[in-house]
Amino acid sequence: MSLTDLAARRLDVLLAEEQTRGRLPSVVGGVVRDGSLVWSGAVSGLDGFAPDSRTQYRIGSITKTLVAVAVLQLRDEGALDLNDPLSAHLGDVPYADRTLRDLLAHASGMHAEPPGSWWERSPGATFDEVVAALDDSAPAFPAGATFHYTNVAFALLGEVVARHRGMPWFDVVRARLLGPLGMHRTTYLPEKPHATGWSVHHHAGTLTPEPAHDAGAMAPAGQVWSTVEDLGRYAAFLVSGRDGVLSRATLDEMATPQSGAHASGLGSAHGLGFQLVRGGSGMLHGHTGSMPGFLAGLFVDPVRRTGVAVLANGTVGLRADGLPRDLLETLERTEGSTPEPWRPNRDVPAQVTEVLGMWHWGNTALSFGWNGREVVVTNPVRAAESYRFAPQDDGTFLGTRGYHHGERLHVVRNDDGTVNHLVCETFVYTRVPYDPAAPIPGGHP
Repeated sequence: MSLTDLAARRLDVLLAEEQTRGRLPSVVGGVVRDGSLVWSGAVSGLDGFAPDSRTQYRIGSITKTLVAVAVLQLRDEGALDLNDPLSAHLGDVPYADRTLRDLLAHASGMHAEPPGSWWERSPGATFDEVVAALDDSAPAFPAGATFHYTNVAFALLGEVVARHRGMPWFDVVRARLLGPLGMHRTTYLPEKPHATGWSVHHHAGTLTPEPAHDAGAMAPAGQVWSTVEDLGRYAAFLVSGRDGVLSRATLDEMATPQSGAHASGLGSAHGLGFQLVRGGSGMLHGHTGSMPGFLAGLFVDPVRRTGVAVLANGTVGLRADGLPRDLLETLERTEGSTPEPWRPNRDVPAQVTEVLGMWHWGNTALSFGWNGREVVVTNPVRAAESYRFAPQDDGTFLGTRGYHHGERLHVVRNDDGTVNHLVCETFVYTRVPYDPAAPIPGGHP
């Protein structure tokens, strides 16, 4: 599947404008739709350097999402709980009382950087050396107070992964994520062909090469190199999940807002290792990345089944979340995403059949329908969805969306087994308004 010439041309123009406006030595990008890379482009201002979708660039903090996936794999296997304190996995280290969830969501309050020389431009230290230098006596914030981005958290999370698997964190990522997804050009150190990282002199417009050290224990925060093709495969995985790697349900959990900052308003938040930004069908998730000489961005829109990756070899100049949004929005305006077709339901579970139809909360009518996976509750007057419930093996329904999210809807029966009413955390739903045969909070009118 490929894009029309018009759509491809518009994406090409956006990439070229970004390279010119940002004074980027080079920039490459790609767009994924329905699991395939449908467009890629490259613009270079460097003589003799013609990158393409297989050229490696350093992806910076997109590395953090790979570590987060490795942590959630362990959680899904039952090896850890996200609410575990760090001490349960690393012992008596600084910030040992912070939870794994805090670290993944940048809600731990710990300082952004390790003490000492700026780690991104310095040869990496060992884990023991990094931990020995950490000081948690005066954290930036109390745990949970606000979003506060921290590279230190992912150095610690990488060590959690390594200790559980008995091998270095990147070996885990390669075996359990990169290999199954076919991301063979995603590596710890660069492999040719790869870009060189540059900084651009503000006034002269000249180039200075940037160092690319092995970050050592800080590597889980931003070490990895990758390509547009490989990140396209990763984007396709983030949209739909993959058996044996991570389920779509867990990826949805990772893309659920966990922390935010007052300055960000409602424009962005952070999930479990993922940055969340407003855009597309409502919210995109992924991550930006930066290391000296490199910038990157990777975001997906699961509703539209699209994703985008952009990579540049300049220290500044790339709108690492802005350009992905622009590319996806231009794609949508030029070639709108086709929604999944409606399909008739073949079988409706018996426990679902008996709750379908009209119910009333007081005088308010609500329609209970079935979409093949969940009971969808709508207000027929406003034609708006209110709640969703998923049937459970014990006969209850678990709220998956709306005010009742996470709560249990119970079916209350008469002595003869017929349904009398439904109740969810004191909310009573009856077949007729204020049914006298059902208990009504506050009494019957």
